[in-house]
Amino acid sequence: MTLVGYSSLKPRSFGEYVRSAYAEKGLVVQPRMGFAEPARMAAGLAATKAARANTVGTITVDSYTRVGDHEHVRTALEHGLQLNGYPIVDHPADVTAKTLDGVLSEDFPVQVRHGSARPGAIFAALSRLGLDASEGGPVSYCLPYGRVPLQESINNWSEATSQFAFQSGGTAHLETFGGCLLGQLCPPSVLVALSVLEARFFCLHGVSSVSLSYAQQTHFEQDIEAVAAMRRLATEFVPARDVHFVLYAYMGVYPRTRKGALDLLREAAHLAVATGMERLIVKTSAEAHRIPTIAENVEALEEADDAARHPGDRHLADPGNVGSDCVYREARNLVEAVLELSPDLSRGLHIAFRRGILDIPFCLHPDNAGRTRSRIDPQGRLQWLDVGSMPIRPTVEPVGPSVRLTSQGLLADLNLVRDRFDRPELAGREPVAPID
Repeated sequence: MTLVGYSSLKPRSFGEYVRSAYAEKGLVVQPRMGFAEPARMAAGLAATKAARANTVGTITVDSYTRVGDHEHVRTALEHGLQLNGYPIVDHPADVTAKTLDGVLSEDFPVQVRHGSARPGAIFAALSRLGLDASEGGPVSYCLPYGRVPLQESINNWSEATSQFAFQSGGTAHLETFGGCLLGQLCPPSVLVALSVLEARFFCLHGVSSVSLSYAQQTHFEQDIEAVAAMRRLATEFVPARDVHFVLYAYMGVYPRTRKGALDLLREAAHLAVATGMERLIVKTSAEAHRIPTIAENVEALEEADDAARHPGDRHLADPGNVGSDCVYREARNLVEAVLELSPDLSRGLHIAFRRGILDIPFCLHPDNAGRTRSRIDPQGRLQWLDVGSMPIRPTVEPVGPSVRLTSQGLLADLNLVRDRFDRPELAGREPVAPID
């Protein structure tokens, strides 16, 4: 049963809304906002809607709900304990409906973001509420987040996605999280390949409106190449009727200074403009320290919107005119290798990780082979040191003492972006230009 009692109609499709809003007003910006208390969640959605920016809304689910620990959720709600998101399964549907009433509308859709390898209960809660937009994926919401076996996650996502598509009446929209796997130090070809594979997975389970994600990495021009590769591969492998592309502001170690954090966010907005991304998921100036307030979320939305409207000449690149197709060739090799394993993509994904054909560097999940390694080169690009059994070649050859991975080098790579944007502020100087 669907509870739709909102004072104004929701848009027919999240994806269709984003594309039309982008065509009319430019880049759509979106927060990662989630609060446990319905009144505060409603206030956050209202503030997002009222921001001086082209926005859509977000309800981010808490971590207990993500892992299905509803006993802890109920205990927290009963005793007024803090949660790090909105427990959409355990709040009564009529409570969430009231939270959305007057906010969800034709010109303000809301997406639910979660992070679960067991999304069935979350998707069921969305369906009861008449919400039809979410995100994640069978691989990207399994490997980095826990110990759920990959095959179990794939099975969970297969069933939940099919049910979500059916119960939405054809309007369901899902966004891949594969383009952000582990946040950092994962060379772009794997991020692109997984985003394409997860989008294809959604389509094969009945979802015809998808968005493909990519996370801002360490090098502006390499990211432009990666997004161009993802667009090209989407046309070749994703059989959706409605597609758009979404960029995540940097998902690794974030700047500690307010100015450094906002400068990095503005760089993400510039990248979104340069690559023609329709939507940007923002990060706030408080990202390195705590859960952001409503005001800090609004500040980030408005800062990103302003940056998108004033990108500067350096960022007016033609996203289709990139200098190298290295990312495309690597990503295509990975996608084709998975599809050749089995006519059933669910089975192919599982076999690919079992054989190391897909292998995420520095990922400790038991179902990840863990034989790949990467480094940031002197130009700031993410490169392969060791590709394990993946059907691609290392991008750093030969592996001599100057490029061999050490604990000190790994720590420097993890903090490179943070330090690049913090250092000028801490030194009292103007920010340096990003590495070209």
